Amino acid sequence: MNLPAEFEERTKAVLKEEFDDFLLSLDEPPPVSIRLNNKLPLHPSDQQVLWNTEGYYLAERPLFTADPLLHAGAYYVQEASSMFLAQIVKICFPEAETVLDLCAAPGGKSTLLAQCLPDNTLLVSNEIVRSRAHILAENLTKWGNHNIMVTNNKPDDFSELTHFFDAIVIDAPCSGEGMFRKDPGAIAEWSKDNVMLCAKRQKDIISSIWNALKPNGILVYSTCTYNIEENEDNIGWICENFEAEKINIDIPAEWGITATSLGYRFYPHKIKGEGFFISIIKKKNEPDCLPFKIPSIKGTNFVNENSTISLYLKNADRFKIFIDNNLLRAFPAGKTEEYLFLYRKLNFVDGGILLAEVKGKDYIPSPQLALSKSLDTEKVLKKEVDYDTAIKYLRKEAIYLNDLSKGYILITYKGIALGWVKNLGNRTNNLFPQNWRIRMQL
Repeated sequence: MNLPAEFEERTKAVLKEEFDDFLLSLDEPPPVSIRLNNKLPLHPSDQQVLWNTEGYYLAERPLFTADPLLHAGAYYVQEASSMFLAQIVKICFPEAETVLDLCAAPGGKSTLLAQCLPDNTLLVSNEIVRSRAHILAENLTKWGNHNIMVTNNKPDDFSELTHFFDAIVIDAPCSGEGMFRKDPGAIAEWSKDNVMLCAKRQKDIISSIWNALKPNGILVYSTCTYNIEENEDNIGWICENFEAEKINIDIPAEWGITATSLGYRFYPHKIKGEGFFISIIKKKNEPDCLPFKIPSIKGTNFVNENSTISLYLKNADRFKIFIDNNLLRAFPAGKTEEYLFLYRKLNFVDGGILLAEVKGKDYIPSPQLALSKSLDTEKVLKKEVDYDTAIKYLRKEAIYLNDLSKGYILITYKGIALGWVKNLGNRTNNLFPQNWRIRMQL
C-alpha cells in the first residue's frame, strides 16, 4: 500500500516497534463482519466478534444487495471495531433514558444502541447532511425499534437542550486513517493540514453539545483514525476545559485492544477489524443543577384511534397516537412529552412508528409499521414468498398472489417482514418505497 510519507512518519512515532507489523496488516484483505438483529435467529458463522455477542465475521463478502434479509433488517453490515460500543453501553449507561447519537449516519451505532438500550429509552439519532439523514432513517426503520427519533440538525441546535441527555455518542468526522485498507480514496485525501482541521472541527462539535449532557452523564467519543491530535489530545482538551473526567473499563487482554491513558485503540495488526479509537468521558456532577423542564405541548392532535391500524400493534396501550398532515404516528406513552417536544424543536425526519397515511376513509399502512418489532403479525394478512418473488418485490416489480383476500397484505421472506402490497384481486399494488428499491442488476 502506497502511503503518504508524512503519515508513515507520524504513525511510526506512535506505534514504534509495532509499525512494521502495522504496515503488513494494511496489505491484508479487510475482514467482513455483520451484527445480527433480534428479528430472526441466524447463525452466519463460527467466528464471533470478541466484544459483541451479536457480531460475526464472514469468510468472504457476499453480494449483500441480493439478500432479502438485509433489506428486512435481519442484520447490519458493520465494521467489527465499532461494535465495541456495546461494551460501553453495558458498563457505563445501561439504563439511560435519553441518548443522543450525534453523527449517526448511516446507522451502525444507532442500530447497536437501539438493541443495547432498554425499550423505554428515547434515542435521538441525528445527521447534519439531509440526504444521509434519510439513509439513516431507512436503516433504523428496517431495524424495527419504536423508541427512536431521527433528526437533521447541526450540533449547535442541541445547545439549548440544557441537561437533556443521559448519554451522548459522537462518532466524530475525522481524517479516516483507520479506513485506508477499505477505502483507498481516504489515502489520496490525507494531509496533515486535514488532520488539524478535523481536530478543530471535533472540538467545535463537542463544545456545541456539552451543555445538552446531564451532570454525571456519559460522553462517548470515537474516530476511525490513528493520530494523537484527533484522539488523545482532544480527550485531554475536554477534561481540561470542561468539568469532566475520563472513565476506564476493564478489557480482556486477549481481545488485542490497546489501552492508552485517554482511550482505547484498535489496530488492524492486533485485532480483526479496522483502525478505531474510542474514549469514555463522564461529566462531573453539578449539585445545584436543575433538570430539563419540558414546556407544555399544546395543539397536538391526539387520536383515540380504534381503527384496524392501531390494533395491529402489540401492547397498543403502550403507545399514544396522533395525526399530523394526514400521517398517523405512534409514540411510546412513557416518553410522549419528550417525543412531541423534540418533534417541534428539531428538524424531524422520522420517529416512533409511522402507522399509516390517512386518505379519506382508507388507511395506507406504512413501511415503518411493516418492519416494526411492535407489529403483531398474527393480526394482519400475510404471504410468505420465495427468494425470486422477494427480489421482485424489493425491485418494486409487480408480484401476483393467488387465492388471497383483497386488501393490504404483509409480504414475508423466511418469516420476516419485507413490506406491504395491496391485493386488488386481479393484480397487486407493490407498496415498497420507491427510493429503497434494488436498482442493481442481479
